[in-house]
Amino acid sequence: MTITTEVDNFPGYPEGVKGPEMMEDLKKQAERFGTDIRFGIVTKVDFSARPFKVEADDGKTILAETIIIATGATAKWIGLESEVTFRGMGVSACATCDGFFYRGQDVAIVGGGDTAAEEATYLAKLCKKVYMVHRRDALRASKAMQHKVLTTPNIEMVWNSTPEEVLGDDSGVNGLLVKNLLTGENRRLDITGFFVAIGHSPNSEVFRGQVKLDEAGYIETIPGSTRTSVDGVFACGDVQDHHYRQAVTAAGTGCMAAIEAERFLGS
Repeated sequence: MTITTEVDNFPGYPEGVKGPEMMEDLKKQAERFGTDIRFGIVTKVDFSARPFKVEADDGKTILAETIIIATGATAKWIGLESEVTFRGMGVSACATCDGFFYRGQDVAIVGGGDTAAEEATYLAKLCKKVYMVHRRDALRASKAMQHKVLTTPNIEMVWNSTPEEVLGDDSGVNGLLVKNLLTGENRRLDITGFFVAIGHSPNSEVFRGQVKLDEAGYIETIPGSTRTSVDGVFACGDVQDHHYRQAVTAAGTGCMAAIEAERFLGS
């Protein structure tokens, strides 16, 4: 959220809010209740015995009777310099979050899995036209999602192609240059929004070997709870959720984790 510009789908902000501003609001609210906020990067943890140990990059070790992991996930980006330049100015990694801003406009999305297919069909309901750029000649998404994409009139597939450069000016994105991998030819797509949907990486590497992770690296929690494979360690938000990935659902599971941690301490 700290690198998100406008947030329009979080409850309590009828006019929307900038991501960093919302994070500052949440920080101040937490401090009001006596939260001790410290800045740093966790470099090592030890959940083998209580109290648990958490080491930070400043060399300090914190001992805790219970831990809530809320490290989130990082969107995978293509790696274009222009992608960074226009991030927040027409480049986004979340169609559900930012699609509203492009109502009635032409946009492009890159990816070929279920997430890309879902976001493309979502954008198609808002936008005039959606170009779906995929490096192969067939989607990796499920058959049902493929059918939705291929039968939606205002989605145009751009097969065997990869983004070469995001085009724009001081006002934001105005085009996308894509390269056909078979012919080597470049094509310009006139768009105002570019969505990257090639997956996310959960920020869980520091917990590998300490709690159970799934094949993609997301922390596994017991269904209906935020409990992990270690008693007293809880996980919430995008580090354990690869389906919804919304600020409001992260906040909801954060509430669940806080309640479960309090009950754990009182048991």
